[in-house]
Amino acid sequence: MRAHEAGALHGEIGSQGAAWLRVPRDVNALVPALWPRTVSRAADGALAVAGCSVRDLAAEFGTSVYLLDEEDLRSRCRDFRAAFPTEDVYYAGKAFLCRAVARMVAEEGLHLDVCSGGELATALAAGVPPERIGFHGNNKSIAELSRALDVGVGRIIVDSSHEIDRLTALARERGVRPRVLVRVTVGVEAHTHEFIATAHEDQKFGFSLAEGAAIAAVLRILDEDVLELRGLHSHIGSQIFDASGFEVSARRVLALQAQIRDARGVQLPELDLGGGFGIAYTSQDDPATPADLAKRLRKIVDGECAAERLAVPHLSIEPGRAIVGPAMFTLYEVGTVKSVPVGTGGDAVDGRRCYVSVDGGMSDNIRTALYDASYSATLASRASVAEPVLARVVGKHCESGDIVVKDEFLPADVQPGDLVAVPGTGAYCRSMASNYNHVPRPPVVAVRDGRARLIVRRETEEDLLALDVG
Repeated sequence: MRAHEAGALHGEIGSQGAAWLRVPRDVNALVPALWPRTVSRAADGALAVAGCSVRDLAAEFGTSVYLLDEEDLRSRCRDFRAAFPTEDVYYAGKAFLCRAVARMVAEEGLHLDVCSGGELATALAAGVPPERIGFHGNNKSIAELSRALDVGVGRIIVDSSHEIDRLTALARERGVRPRVLVRVTVGVEAHTHEFIATAHEDQKFGFSLAEGAAIAAVLRILDEDVLELRGLHSHIGSQIFDASGFEVSARRVLALQAQIRDARGVQLPELDLGGGFGIAYTSQDDPATPADLAKRLRKIVDGECAAERLAVPHLSIEPGRAIVGPAMFTLYEVGTVKSVPVGTGGDAVDGRRCYVSVDGGMSDNIRTALYDASYSATLASRASVAEPVLARVVGKHCESGDIVVKDEFLPADVQPGDLVAVPGTGAYCRSMASNYNHVPRPPVVAVRDGRARLIVRRETEEDLLALDVG
């Protein structure tokens, strides 16, 4: 089932579309797992979020627009905090970060993970305590490391021998002792897209465990005794549903912990297993709850520590997508609609596909083009009694790959002026947005308790031209 599918199914598309996509009986129904928790369809047929009609939000803020269900985001923070009460939960800011979101996650008791000087600046501007910030990145500059030391960032995750050189020199100059974790590449082939798998050997992150680079980095830091080594870090990728990857990663990292203990008599007190927990983009996705994740990860760590005769380290995790991804959706206005033949074989309807062009696209959601990501969509401004047609929601950019939703059933009477909503766009959509074709990036509007507020304003043509000094 997709974004609006519920009840019995009455057909299945053929070879020209996604093989699992079925024709819905009711194109107006919503699958709750795909939407923010306060989204519903009102009596007039329009979607509402936190009590606000999307028609009113579109009139006030324009389209395209990212709509953030603030209570949903906060409740997901609380879910992770409740599931991991004695551990550190770092919100991965790369998924989506602005000052308002940084404040929200901090207010809900989470730490914050940043991976650039700009993200660090945003966190500090939001008032996040520096000691609750972790700093990632495979190529941190001297300026970025200097600022991290000067403000007192709580954890720096070192990623290369050159970074150890730079950080050690800067720490000596300042007479400080920063706390660091060593990022370990554990050789796990995560079941996800190759561009978001981060623990296999042939990629840019971390110190190789198999080649001995990780143990060499650890022993160097211990021997030089300038940086305070707190523990090890592992991250296997993103949009992961299978816990077996975390099990293999934990086993290998904790075996390294035991090796360090045997070599130097030191047991490192911390272990960060990263994030990458999957969310539901379509009804085919079945993500674990934070409580389930906590149970599985503790079982894995406890078992491996017992096998290696290690004390259980203080655990950290880094959910980003799992918190902000489902909390936001994108609202578009339809501009043009075309019906085209889909080729030999056809589909369950009539061998045609409806192209629904909206006032956004790959500049506000590059994930479909970049990762072949799947999304869902629904007619948001009204209900419809029309028959469903196989649709492809596309953008306004000059690329045939400018696709937002590859395959979805929308009502046959979808027309210019309608609003279409795409759920699950909180993670890596606004944060990876661009100005391709000189299209200004959309705003982000937070909605809570019947009120909406702008937290990231819409870019303007003046913004674009302000950077053009030619």
